[in-house]
Amino acid sequence: MIRVGWLGLGAMGVPMARRLGASAIAEVTAFDRSGERLAEVGGAATPAASAAETVRGADITVVMVRDADQVRQVLTAEDGVGGALRPGSDVVVMSTVGPQAVREASAELARRGVNLVDAPVSGGVARAAEGKLVIMAGAADEAFTRCRPVLDVLGTTVVQVGKDAGDGQSVKLVNQLLCGVHIAAAAEGLAYAESLGLDSAAVWQTIRGGAAGSFMLDDRGSRMLDRSYSPVRSALSLFVKDLGLVVEQAQRGRVPVPLASAASQLFLMAAGEELAESDDSSLIELFRRWNGDRAAGSTPRPDNPAT
Repeated sequence: MIRVGWLGLGAMGVPMARRLGASAIAEVTAFDRSGERLAEVGGAATPAASAAETVRGADITVVMVRDADQVRQVLTAEDGVGGALRPGSDVVVMSTVGPQAVREASAELARRGVNLVDAPVSGGVARAAEGKLVIMAGAADEAFTRCRPVLDVLGTTVVQVGKDAGDGQSVKLVNQLLCGVHIAAAAEGLAYAESLGLDSAAVWQTIRGGAAGSFMLDDRGSRMLDRSYSPVRSALSLFVKDLGLVVEQAQRGRVPVPLASAASQLFLMAAGEELAESDDSSLIELFRRWNGDRAAGSTPRPDNPAT
């Protein structure tokens, strides 16, 4: 049995930790500052009283926190778990935090004799529960091989995209650029259909299987049409973060990303309209407000009546 310490039990972390703990290959000890989230993992993992207790003696430590600041706080800050990690063990960062953060963490952990595997994921909450995530790993061959059994429980597509920390994050930024732009395009297109007085559901059914179709139009489009944003499957604020990382990395390399930049601004504006913790498909509400909320059968906000 592989001894796994799990840090971070958010919307993705809970089903991932639960699936790994229920497998035949790992004994999972988990920690999150939220006791409710620890309870959600149930008997699939042993709850720990602290992050340090979670990783002590672990063969592999999985980090599934929200952002780069939390990765630094958990792994490399003075009160982080760095000193409790066993030399020779592996830390797998599965959060989307950008190349710079994992490179810094990798360098610091290497000084302690600990290996970092950069392995962000894509797929959403439902696929996390089913073990059908896409995992993009940047790691040395030996570390990737040691962690592969754990990764195979969590994902059906597990690819070593590079040999260095930061390679996985870089591929994930390409993924998030496309996902963010596709969500924004789906929102704009369906809201545009509504503004033309069309039956947007019929438009969606007509074009979703054609050349204009995409996974995001198919998946998010149904939620946009139904205004079904609960339960939240992927918070809009995550695309504020991820597209911000895309733009930031592009600026570092002086690479133009005009579509990603435009999508980033749209998600920022939606977050400013109190949609930050709503489902990311609610981005269409931004367009609806601009268009006078012409969705058939919609209930407009009092401050934005239908025209």
